Amino acid sequence: MIWLRRWNARSLASQFFIAGGLISIAAMFLVGLLVTHLIQDAVIHNSGAATALYVDSVVAPLLPDMQTESLLDEGSAQALDETLGQGALGQRLVSFKLWRNDGTILYSNEKALVGKKFPVTDKLQRAFAGSLVARYEVASDPESSEERALGKPLMEIYNPVLQPWSGQAVAVLEFYETAQGLSDSLAHARLRSWGAVAALTAIFFLVLSALVFRGSRTIEAQRKDLRERVNELSTLLAENRRLQRRLQLASQRAAALNETYLRGIGADLHDGPAQHIAYASLRLDSDLLVNAATEPEAREKELSWIRSSLAEAMTEIRNICGGLVLPQIEKSSITEIVTRVVEAHQHKTETRVETVVDEDGPELAPAVKICIYRFVQEALNNAYRHGGGVQQAVKAVSHNGHVRVEVSDRGDGFDPREVRPSSLGLVGLRERIDSLGGSFEIKTGEGGTTVTMIFEPMEVGDER
Repeated sequence: MIWLRRWNARSLASQFFIAGGLISIAAMFLVGLLVTHLIQDAVIHNSGAATALYVDSVVAPLLPDMQTESLLDEGSAQALDETLGQGALGQRLVSFKLWRNDGTILYSNEKALVGKKFPVTDKLQRAFAGSLVARYEVASDPESSEERALGKPLMEIYNPVLQPWSGQAVAVLEFYETAQGLSDSLAHARLRSWGAVAALTAIFFLVLSALVFRGSRTIEAQRKDLRERVNELSTLLAENRRLQRRLQLASQRAAALNETYLRGIGADLHDGPAQHIAYASLRLDSDLLVNAATEPEAREKELSWIRSSLAEAMTEIRNICGGLVLPQIEKSSITEIVTRVVEAHQHKTETRVETVVDEDGPELAPAVKICIYRFVQEALNNAYRHGGGVQQAVKAVSHNGHVRVEVSDRGDGFDPREVRPSSLGLVGLRERIDSLGGSFEIKTGEGGTTVTMIFEPMEVGDER
């Protein structure tokens, strides 16, 4: 449902404010009705009790003993007429009736009602039971046609006449009072009661709303922080998966390149030292060495050829081993590593390499140091072979775990797209750096070539 989705889309504070507001208004209305009704009943009852006490104090002495007399004598009726028809009591009372318990009107200021019998109402029964009954309403009883004709609410009071020694109700006084000001008093009482209920409800609701809004803001802040953390974790998870795939691919390519490298070493051994040793082995079986009649000079010349071939084989084997075996660099600094590679390259190629090293970072992992050594070594070899060794330069910077190494030259450059995947140089460097979580860049053109290796702080300490 659309309205349900819209409702759920609101904040908890908004939902509480709307639902709580409606419930508070309904509760305020019900409580207001109850309190107003109680206050109105209390005001009417108190007003009726005061009037009844006053009337009873004036009228009761004029009545005969209603326990022994069933009818009202003429003297008592005349005294009542005079009392009720003049003075303050005559101004306040609209009508007056004296009831017998069977519903007969013993006395009334409306003479036509005297002696008539009417059904005993609930109000009359309660009065004969000893209770004061007060109502503020438009008269509706059959005997109250004159009062009803006035068309306005009157104070209707049923006051029991009690026997002094027994407390039994022997008759009931019914009278209607104009009750001037009672309507205004009731209106003010209603207004004050409604105002009090509304104020208390508003204060209660606003205090709760403040607490709920405060809690809602806290919940929203925590929810926002949780969403951000979930997003960060999702991003990190995706990055870890990407790095894992990258590492797997790098490991696979490194394994393939390692096999290619081993085949290259095998080819170098087969085409170099193996050929020289085979040549020397063949010359050992020559007739010049086997025949005892060979002249010493010819024999010495043949041995010289054999020694020369073996010496060349040993030289090539040492060169191959020199390229495979690393010096002890685990405890060396970047400055020492770069300087060692550059000096070896300058000695071998008789070229000059400009070197700049700036380091103040923490100790690097051995795997990173080895990677730096191989990177500078291979990059300088490529610069010499393909760029002619023109203006070779090495720049290494290490700050707070961030490592950046650049090797450049001012040769003719090359097209990176022409580098074969099976190449052991640049491709091998890229795979080695990728496997350690670093990045590898090549910029080449007519102005020369620059290869760059970068390790970020989080990745440098990771020896993977």
